[in-house]
Amino acid sequence: MAQADRRAMVMAFRRRCTQAEIIAGVTLLAAVPGIAYRLVDMTMIAVGGAAQTATSVDIIGTRAAAAVRPFVVAVAALSQSAVVKPNSANVTVLADGASFTALDANTAVTAGQQSGGSNLATATHIDIVLHYTAEKA
Repeated sequence: MAQADRRAMVMAFRRRCTQAEIIAGVTLLAAVPGIAYRLVDMTMIAVGGAAQTATSVDIIGTRAAAAVRPFVVAVAALSQSAVVKPNSANVTVLADGASFTALDANTAVTAGQQSGGSNLATATHIDIVLHYTAEKA
């Protein structure tokens, strides 16, 4: 089947991540042998208060054996209960649609904070929802 004819089922994953998990780096989609993840959409919601102190909460994957950040969500976007999507203010995606191209096979998708502080201040949790496909490599 030609590349253009390939079809994939979009799946959803949701996790309520604690401050500590985000600070340490949390695995959202575990590495699966022979599978490459392609992110289709992302949602973040700050729970318990606005996320502060850190610079951003990022979705992190691997492409060409290097870490990439398909979605960088500045804490300014993470006010309590706000639904944050890739096209929201204070969200950065990779140029030329690269946030939505396949990541390397056999690698995980994680979430973590960028520097700027030791916690996410008043947010107790960050809800993260990923829509993705799992494609044979």
